[in-house]
Amino acid sequence: MNARQYTLLNSVVAAMAGFLFGFDTVVISGANQPIKLLWQTSPLFHGFFIMSMALWGTVLGALFGGAPTEKYGRKKILLWIGALYSISAIGSALATDPYTFSFFRFIGGLGVGVSSVAAPTYIAEISTANIRGRLVAMYQFNIVFGILIAFLSNYFLIGFDGQNDWRWMLGVEAIPALAYTLLVVRIPESPRWLITRKNDLAAAKKILADLGTTDTESAVREITESNATASGSLSVKEFFAKKLSKPITLAFFIAFFNQLSGINFILYYAPEILERAGLAAKDSLFNSIAIGGINLVFTFVGLYLIDRTGRKNLMLVGSLGYMLSLSMVAYAFYFHTGELFLMSFLLLFIAAHAVGQGAVIWVFIAEIFPNQSRALGQSFGASIHWVFAATITLVMPVFLDAKEGLLKDDPWIIFVFFACMMTLQLIWVVTRFPETKGVSLEEIQKRLGIS
Repeated sequence: MNARQYTLLNSVVAAMAGFLFGFDTVVISGANQPIKLLWQTSPLFHGFFIMSMALWGTVLGALFGGAPTEKYGRKKILLWIGALYSISAIGSALATDPYTFSFFRFIGGLGVGVSSVAAPTYIAEISTANIRGRLVAMYQFNIVFGILIAFLSNYFLIGFDGQNDWRWMLGVEAIPALAYTLLVVRIPESPRWLITRKNDLAAAKKILADLGTTDTESAVREITESNATASGSLSVKEFFAKKLSKPITLAFFIAFFNQLSGINFILYYAPEILERAGLAAKDSLFNSIAIGGINLVFTFVGLYLIDRTGRKNLMLVGSLGYMLSLSMVAYAFYFHTGELFLMSFLLLFIAAHAVGQGAVIWVFIAEIFPNQSRALGQSFGASIHWVFAATITLVMPVFLDAKEGLLKDDPWIIFVFFACMMTLQLIWVVTRFPETKGVSLEEIQKRLGIS
């Protein structure tokens, strides 16, 4: 196995955390309606405890995942992620009441949150500048692959065990979770972490050589020098120092706009949205598979383009696609244009997300922070992402519920709001977003004025 194949293999294994991320977050869409009928809770209770509890676990996992990732290393944390997913899948499937169910969903959410810190950080640190975008974006590819498999799994498990279908939907995640955990045992630790946190230059040089670095002495020297001038550290106070204000601001806004596009709202509530447009429950679940398929196909496009056209161009294209598609979905709901028209623009929305924000967000956040605080920076960006994801998922049943929702007769307003937010994203991308294509991690920190 040559160095390029070795790097790819390790990146694929780490990126499998993204598969579990995607599967875990979206599998609930198939269990949404059956659980609502089973436990007969209020819309607010259902939104908080059933639908968004995993996301609040994700918020905490993202918020506090940076410190252990820095202290114990990327590899050990990736191992623990597999354990969290396995426990969550089995516990959620066996839950007998909404509180127990919510607890195990919360555990899975912790795994999602920590994975959004550790996996992109690890992949960015073992990659070379010319392929870093594609390799880190594999994490996003695995997210959308997990989403598609979750939609397919939900669809094929309808009618499998009657009222217990939803338990099987949630429980099957334990299989890939255990497989992922076993594979992570074989990957090496991040050489940048070994240098920055352990000062283990010998081990780092060996791993760098295995990953294809020809001049390991020069590489170690560059990493060491960048560490000496960086302002990031394990201290939260130092992390939020003025010198890191630029990458912190960039991470905040890319995460903020990612969720204010409405992506998680549409993925979580896809079957319900399609039912509101007139499709039967089985048909709406089947069309959710189309959403997952388009997501996967256009994530491939994003992977192909991210190291060729750059991050900024993908964000521009994605922003324009968001604005058009969300406006047309609002139009479809307002004028009752029919299922085909609505579905077409929902798929355009998914394509715009996959090529733009979906391909870029985890790559970009992993690139813009210095070695000494990369995991903390990833933790910050991921936690902002998940705070807004959880908030949107929590409040949407209050607006969307067919019986008690505040906008039960006017769901189009939700999509107008998201379209307006994407107009603001376009302005931000044009005026503030820097290009990081083909630049080493150490050079990026110089360009951002961190060193």
